[in-house]
Amino acid sequence: MKTNITKSIDEYIQNFPEEVQSVLQKIRKTIQKEAPEATETISYAIPTFVQNGNLLHFAAFSKHIGFYALPSGNQAFQKEISRYKSGKGSIQFPLNEPIPYPLIKKIVKFRVAENLEKTKKKVSKKKSPIQKKKSKPNRK
Repeated sequence: MKTNITKSIDEYIQNFPEEVQSVLQKIRKTIQKEAPEATETISYAIPTFVQNGNLLHFAAFSKHIGFYALPSGNQAFQKEISRYKSGKGSIQFPLNEPIPYPLIKKIVKFRVAENLEKTKKKVSKKKSPIQKKKSKPNRK
């Protein structure tokens, strides 16, 4: 059995009908606009954006677009995503309804800020032992 593993988001999107490709491209552009420094990749066999760690993933299915903003993205927007089928880290946007691009934009902004804050905390934790050594006076 031959598996069809895509190597890029472009290749992934090309595997779908034109109307779905259009939705996927618009989601991609929305993410790119809100996270211009993010890197595109394929992870878990689906389009992924990485910036200071995994930012989010998205995927097309026969009747919906799966949007994966990790658990924190869903928790922060519970009210806005309540009308969609969702799980711990996933949201399903039905293809027979308008895709909520403004909501996607807000979630991407949130995830960029969240990942940046986590990175800052990691960096400050790594620096603190060095800073403590430097602040001790030399006693001879």
